[in-house]
Amino acid sequence: MSKTLSFACVHFSVAFLVGYLMTGSIWVGGALALVEPACNTVAFHLHEKFWKRIETRRAAQAVANAPLTT
Repeated sequence: MSKTLSFACVHFSVAFLVGYLMTGSIWVGGALALVEPACNTVAFHLHEKFWKRIETRRAAQAVANAPLTT
């Protein structure tokens, strides 16, 4: 959990810094630090669901294509 929290702090900091450096606005940097990681979290969740579906389909295909042994 410590590593996850550490990464979250790095992610928020990078999002803030990029927004601030691109615009010179602390408000824009702050907004990006909140919005971008939230959007990334949703995107990551959807990405994981997508890949889980692919893995399930591949596993089912492997079972269907496995040679029968007697």
